[in-house]
Amino acid sequence: MRTNETSQPELFTKEFTQNPYPVYEKLRENNPIFKIMFPNGEFGWMITRYEDAVEVLKDNRFSKDMVKLFGPDQQNIFVHNMLFADPPDHRRLRGLVQKAFTPRTIEGMRSHIQQIADDLLDNLDSPDKMNLIDEFAFPLPIIVISEILGVPVEDQDKFRLWSNSIIDATSDVPVEVFEQHIQEFTDYLNAWFAKTRVETGDDLISQLVMAEEAGEQLTEEELISVVALLIIAGHETTVNLIGNGVLALLEHPEQRDLLISKPELIHNAVEEMLRYNGPVEFSTSRWASEDIDFHGHQIAKGELVIVALDSADRDEQKFKDADVFDITREKSPHLAFGKGIHLCLGAPLARLEGEIAISTLLRRFPDMQLQEDVHELEWRPGMIVRGLKEIPVKFK
Repeated sequence: MRTNETSQPELFTKEFTQNPYPVYEKLRENNPIFKIMFPNGEFGWMITRYEDAVEVLKDNRFSKDMVKLFGPDQQNIFVHNMLFADPPDHRRLRGLVQKAFTPRTIEGMRSHIQQIADDLLDNLDSPDKMNLIDEFAFPLPIIVISEILGVPVEDQDKFRLWSNSIIDATSDVPVEVFEQHIQEFTDYLNAWFAKTRVETGDDLISQLVMAEEAGEQLTEEELISVVALLIIAGHETTVNLIGNGVLALLEHPEQRDLLISKPELIHNAVEEMLRYNGPVEFSTSRWASEDIDFHGHQIAKGELVIVALDSADRDEQKFKDADVFDITREKSPHLAFGKGIHLCLGAPLARLEGEIAISTLLRRFPDMQLQEDVHELEWRPGMIVRGLKEIPVKFK
């Protein structure tokens, strides 16, 4: 692939998706900041080194607000939330939901999340095997976020369909299918909001609807966008944290055995899983709000900038033995949840769900093994998440 600067290794191929880390290593060494055409056909800049990544993620000259930069024609249901807002709107929108995701609030959910994990494993289709994603990694976080928001758990399959379509929109999802799923998702949320206005409860959606009714704080577009973000982001990260984390343990049996013998290492282990093969491969979009000279590269106003988070977290200049999976590694300043004001709101919840899910799996199925060769596993397409479509495992 050739850009307007220099030749790059082949990106976004099936081989790259299977294992992007050798490509990232070459990029960090030879061309860590470069311009490229992304899978959606848009040209932009990719940042691959850790220190550069942190700088971009914290620099307010790289804006998240595409409507402010490019006008109202850029609007869709996903741009009116804290993920795609700059201050002061960001602070206002984040403040509306932040109290539901504080570490103290999330810690209070520990026993309930443990019960959900146990119930899922108690009710597997087979005593000898399972598809880790479908039967455990996906339902656990979707049950949790559904309960927080107040939407029916029985709708979880709809959420998965819509979420996958939206997250993987940069791949080969047909435009008409994507638009249909967006419309279905929007219709669903509007119907749920209407019901909530009549039957207000203690859930987060009720709180957000009440904030909208009070005026000034939340517009109708913001209400839809914030809830859509919470539903999607509230489970996508954790699904792939659990899946990628278990895969790392199965590929490194000495680390799995160490964690089984020393379960108190689970917190360190989850942090290493987040660093080693993180669930969010690329940051969401940022755009230069002005002409920027970034380490000798001229980034023009309006140009797209993407941070390769998983590359930054394998940067040898920041992490010793970066390609080694080591659950005894000291807690690292990885970027799996981002950095700066857009640090993932749900990070405490994802961490807790990951710790409980993986600890419970190892306790109940210490001899768990992959049913297929690791190279035969299929990774999801798209430009945001890094996760497997399926992980078939056996217990005996």
